[in-house]
Amino acid sequence: MKRFWKDVTVEPEGASWGIQLDRRPVRTPARAPLLLPTRGLADAIANEWRSAGETIDPRAMPLTGLANAAIDRVAPDRQAFAAGLARYAEADLACYRAEGPRALVSRQEEEWDKLLGWARRRYDIDFVTTCGLRHVEQPAATVERLSHAVTALDPFRLAGLSPLVTVGGSLIAALAVLEKAIAPERAWDAVSIDEQWQLEQWGADAEAEKALADRRRDFLSAARFLDLLD
Repeated sequence: MKRFWKDVTVEPEGASWGIQLDRRPVRTPARAPLLLPTRGLADAIANEWRSAGETIDPRAMPLTGLANAAIDRVAPDRQAFAAGLARYAEADLACYRAEGPRALVSRQEEEWDKLLGWARRRYDIDFVTTCGLRHVEQPAATVERLSHAVTALDPFRLAGLSPLVTVGGSLIAALAVLEKAIAPERAWDAVSIDEQWQLEQWGADAEAEKALADRRRDFLSAARFLDLLD
């Protein structure tokens, strides 16, 4: 899409906020009004539209994309979307440790044990950890309580939580970011330990570095989206 507007404004719409381009309201891809729950998020999304070049690059507008997803994809069936994310409670990244080398194992223990410790205190649950990729079942109460924490969220928070979970592979890390128990950069460092380790051991690989950088961008954009909802 080519840029067709000059002015971008934020306008109140009842209890929500809308974005207008040359006094015309922005709509989602499904043609629903793009209405945001907080002024902070609306201002940030407006800035994405102000910063757009002559040809629109959706990758440069991550907050707009997440807001569109909240309205078009999540809101129509919030429970089903939440259930999909909640399934990550059954196989969280932090529960699957490397068998070696010891330096990698120690790095995982240092970061992932902190995440699991926070979740134990926060939700009064416990975890089963294992070495390798062999699946282990988590206690039923753990899965149930983490699932409840996810299904209680509104569509915008679910939309923001989704990239944290799917990019990082850890529902625990995502919930910790949502609840501001861990800084987003620290959470990213935790969920990307394995990839960082591989780069350190085998040297720079342009393709792998770009893929990791793209995932980091998506992870941190989602964390910012969630922060702007408060």
